[in-house]
Amino acid sequence: MSNLPQLLSKGVFIAAELSGNHNGSLENAISTIKAAKRAGADAIKLQTYTPDTITIDCDKEDFRIKGTIWDGKTLYKLYKEAHTPWEWHKTLFDVAREEGLICFSSPFDKTAVDFLEDLNTPAYKIASFEITDIPLIEYVASKGKPVIISTGIAGLEDIELAIDACRRQDNNQIILLKCTSSYPAPIEEANLAMIPDMAKRFGVITGLSDHTLGITVSIAATVLGARVIEKHFILHRSIGGPDASFSLDENEFAVMVNAVREAEMAIGEVDYTLTEKIKTSRVFSRSLYVV
Repeated sequence: MSNLPQLLSKGVFIAAELSGNHNGSLENAISTIKAAKRAGADAIKLQTYTPDTITIDCDKEDFRIKGTIWDGKTLYKLYKEAHTPWEWHKTLFDVAREEGLICFSSPFDKTAVDFLEDLNTPAYKIASFEITDIPLIEYVASKGKPVIISTGIAGLEDIELAIDACRRQDNNQIILLKCTSSYPAPIEEANLAMIPDMAKRFGVITGLSDHTLGITVSIAATVLGARVIEKHFILHRSIGGPDASFSLDENEFAVMVNAVREAEMAIGEVDYTLTEKIKTSRVFSRSLYVV
């Protein structure tokens, strides 16, 4: 049975991305999940990897980060700082369920998928930089659960290959997220017009993984048909961490959720029939009166 209707049953599905915003503290991670619930999120999303499952410990130039807020760090050091320890996962899944939140994650190799299956994850997220890992996508899709795929570094062919990988596993529970893989991402590079285009072109549900500052882009994406919004979430930016600068805190996230819900209501439907209220207002329209 498809899990997709359940995920999308309340309208736009809003996921708070924990990422590395626990800043190495399980207590922070638990508090962040509870804050996400208060802020109105539908889900909390984790990332499941270790430095050793995602890269190698190497200081060579190829492994040094350039052109981002993490300039100068090696990949290994960044992932060591940002990863969510696997021994925390069960606790975090349990806390999320107790709070009434859906908890799912981005795996970065097959061992992470197997681990998440043991936790009965209801969905999987393929991170932007993994969209070219076709064997991983096939393995994820084979589990028969919704596959949410970020397209941050993807060209048209990359997206086609990723979708084909899912469909080869008879999995059509595919959600594509428009994403700009910059941290933070400039608003002028959001290209939200791709959200309805991808929905039509690939016959899938579409949404947004939003790395911009503020909430404007998420609201605009909703109006353009996004069914999923993912936004980085942090307890307080003062706790620091690798993603703090482009994450929303509880108050900001709550404002975004409220704005998205209002945007959903404003979209409405195509309907030319007159409501009783409108009919009543017609008395103020132009008329002829004989005197």
